[in-house]
Amino acid sequence: MSADVRPIAESELHDWLRAVHTGFLTATRVTDSDVAQRAKYNDLARTQGAFDADTGRCVGAFRSFAQELTVPGGAAVPATAISNVVVLPTHRRQGLLTRMMQAEFTAAAARGDVLATLIAAEYPIYGRYGFGPATSLVEWEIDVPRTGLDRRLSAPVDGGRIELVDAADFRRLGPGLHEALRAAVPGAVNRDERWWNVVTGLEEMSHRPYKDKFHAVYRTAQGEVAGAAVYTADDHWTDAKVPHNTVQVHDLLALTPQAERALWQFLCSIDWVQKVRTGHRAPDDLLPQLLPDPRSARVVTAADFLWVRVLDVVRALGARTYEVPGVLVLEVADEAGPAGGRYRLDAGAGGCERTQEPADLRLDVSALGSLYLGDASAVRLAALGRLTQERPGAVALADAVFRTARRPWCPDVF
Repeated sequence: MSADVRPIAESELHDWLRAVHTGFLTATRVTDSDVAQRAKYNDLARTQGAFDADTGRCVGAFRSFAQELTVPGGAAVPATAISNVVVLPTHRRQGLLTRMMQAEFTAAAARGDVLATLIAAEYPIYGRYGFGPATSLVEWEIDVPRTGLDRRLSAPVDGGRIELVDAADFRRLGPGLHEALRAAVPGAVNRDERWWNVVTGLEEMSHRPYKDKFHAVYRTAQGEVAGAAVYTADDHWTDAKVPHNTVQVHDLLALTPQAERALWQFLCSIDWVQKVRTGHRAPDDLLPQLLPDPRSARVVTAADFLWVRVLDVVRALGARTYEVPGVLVLEVADEAGPAGGRYRLDAGAGGCERTQEPADLRLDVSALGSLYLGDASAVRLAALGRLTQERPGAVALADAVFRTARRPWCPDVF
């Protein structure tokens, strides 16, 4: 069985989208509005399909788009974000994903992309293409009565205020707030027009109809927007006709600890609410310790999230800052892409260049992706056999150089 792998034509969007729905088990039909939305936002030159040679049907899908990833130090690095990766069950183990991935790496190198990123639905797949898990997340469920918070204090105690706004107001206020947050949070990515339109209901996907959400905005005493929370709530009553509702947080952005505290206080003070599900948060989020009783928040999800694949080692390592000065020579293995070679990183000067000096550390490009944003431990990777020390003390130095004081966090699925 053979297949043709290539960028799709606009006339093939319907068939391509059907393959995406089938692979992700989201729908069995494709509507004209779905196709129109994809035609509006998909760059067809970056939308690949695998087409069965006998039937002509699309049996694999792959899409990329331009993205900016914030790295330690605040720089926004150009990346190719990979999404909608599908190979239908009837055509697996035929090398289709490998062909689509290799075509993307070639195109990304020509565009000058520094990194590739994705959210891995299945852990074992992407390491062989050089991706490494670079951020993680936690979701908590808060048992509101146990928090110890005074639920009468729904208003902030710092002179700020909480406002409830509609989706149109959030569409207007949200992008500026997110851009300010993104500049300060390694691992965060930009949000495009489609993202904002879908989450505020201006555009819908047939398989994922929009559900009304509540929007709470935190303003400082000076009236500046410094935080926002987007949430929904269920409608659950006990047999005794007592409300026992759960709030689900879909997005919570806070530029300051004061804004973060005020928003969680507000969410935990809503009448009829017994539990708050926090949505995906950073693994070292302030939340549990913001509560008088941190044990009232139990972990319900803890997982890897954003995966990073380094394409241009010199530009990637030169773009970020480092916690301590030091010089490391890295021997990077990269069978599937362009990153292989030996590199001298001067963490004090913030520079990286190719070199012929003896290596201090040997590692695969996927391990470099895990180290890149500062979340992974070089010591732990060495213990797992994912990097090898060639000079005494190099692993400890790498751990000190790459790690960051706060852990990276990517708030967004893409």
